Amino acid sequence: MKTARFATAFIACAATAQFAFAQTPISKADADRLVAIAQANIAEIAAGKLAVEKSANGEIKQFAQMMIDDHSKGLADTQKLAAAKNVILPTEPDDAHQKMATELKQLSGAAFDKAYVSKAGVQDHVKVHAALKNDIASAKDTDVKALASKLEPIVGHHEAMAKKLDTATR
Repeated sequence: MKTARFATAFIACAATAQFAFAQTPISKADADRLVAIAQANIAEIAAGKLAVEKSANGEIKQFAQMMIDDHSKGLADTQKLAAAKNVILPTEPDDAHQKMATELKQLSGAAFDKAYVSKAGVQDHVKVHAALKNDIASAKDTDVKALASKLEPIVGHHEAMAKKLDTATR
C-alpha cells in the first residue's frame, strides 16, 4: 500500500514539475526571436504563393513552391514552440512585407520574376539567415536555440538557390 501511495505521489510530482517547466517564461529577447522567425516564415509563404500564381518561369514557380512547403513546416514548428512558451505570434506579414507584396502584385513577367527573386528570395533570405545564426549564438532558451539550429541550414540552402536564380533572371 505504501508503495502504491509513493508511486502515485511520485507521478503527481513529476507531472507537476513537467507542467511547471512548460510554463516557465522565456526572456523577452527569446520571445522576440520566435516572433521574428514566425514573421519570416509568414512572409515567405505569402510571397511564395504570389510567385506560384504570377510567375511564368518554371524554376521560379518550383522555388516558390519550395518556399511555401519549407516555410509552412518552419512556421508549424515555431507555432508549436511558441504555444509551449506562451508567446503570441503574428498571423500575417508585417508592414514591410505587405508593402513588398503590393509592389510585386503591380508587376508581371520578367519584372515580377526579378523583383520576387531579388527581394523575397535573396534579400530576405540573407537577412533571415544572418538572424538565425545570431539566434543560435545568442538565444538563452535551449528550445529556441534548437529551432534556430534546425531552420538555419534550410534558410541557407534557400539563400544559395535564390542567388542562383537571381543570376539567371538578370
